[in-house]
Amino acid sequence: MVAQARTGPVTTGAWVLLVVAAGFAIGDWISRVHPLPGSGSRLEYVCKPGTLVALIGVALLVDPTHADERMWFTIALVLSLAGDVLLMHPADLFVPGLASFLLAHIAYVVGLNLHSEHNWWWAVPVVVVVGLSAARLMRGIRASGHRELIAPVGLYVVVIAMMGTSALAGGNRWAAVGAVLFMVSDTLIGETRFVQPARWAPVTIMVTYHLAQAGLVLSLVWS
Repeated sequence: MVAQARTGPVTTGAWVLLVVAAGFAIGDWISRVHPLPGSGSRLEYVCKPGTLVALIGVALLVDPTHADERMWFTIALVLSLAGDVLLMHPADLFVPGLASFLLAHIAYVVGLNLHSEHNWWWAVPVVVVVGLSAARLMRGIRASGHRELIAPVGLYVVVIAMMGTSALAGGNRWAAVGAVLFMVSDTLIGETRFVQPARWAPVTIMVTYHLAQAGLVLSLVWS
């Protein structure tokens, strides 16, 4: 068997897939900014899951600092891929998609705490920021008439706050940036769906989301 070429902890194959992921991500962003008549959805259907498939490949091909952390991050990426597919389905599969991402964040929480510096004071600013955002979101959900979503969305908010705190407490800058961007992306989804839509939100949601996932993947090899 021929050994795979390496450039440090990131193998050549991982670099190639990282470039592929970037290409898919940019394609997805274009589908949000300048959707072509009749083809915007097709571009999204290819590029949105394609980005996560490529990032899963990156996670599997890098030489991680901790193999057990890589396992949990890969599970989180697969669950995120499932969530992406559910949320872009023509039917409104918001709750199943939410559940898939909730499980993804739980997997990230487990992975992030395996080798953490446990700087738990980060919980204070995270709880304050997430709490203020959640209060606004809950008011929006009530006003929209979808009170049945208060419990699942509330649970999701708690779990993503745990993920953000775990990343910030862990001491890895790439993971911390990724987690913060993930929280920004999810906050914008809630704002757009339940509070006040904005023209710039769809592309911003995807840019922050893809950069978040990439940051978390790269935290497997870089700190």
